[in-house]
Amino acid sequence: MALPPLHEGLADKVPDSLADLRGPAEGVVALPPWLAWSGLTEFDLSQFKIRMEMYRIVITTGRRVDYETYLNADLLMADWPLLRRGLGPAYRHAWENKLPLRRERVA
Repeated sequence: MALPPLHEGLADKVPDSLADLRGPAEGVVALPPWLAWSGLTEFDLSQFKIRMEMYRIVITTGRRVDYETYLNADLLMADWPLLRRGLGPAYRHAWENKLPLRRERVA
């Protein structure tokens, strides 16, 4: 039996609205082991590169509940132009097709 494609169902995991992303906007966030199982596990949101790494981890390894718990809509919108570059095309398309993240879609 073949395994399902890696990105199967990815679009279904993306929240329906930016309002669903109610994660912290400041402070230090400790990710649980199912998200950050090696390397850095605590992320200071005031440090741009550290925050970008945390968002990349949550987006690529998380579930919908993780997105809603750890991602903040305002920070995601502000960081998206650079963050999107560190994500694979499947993640970029899933998030950009469901949420108004790209500046031209927001305007």
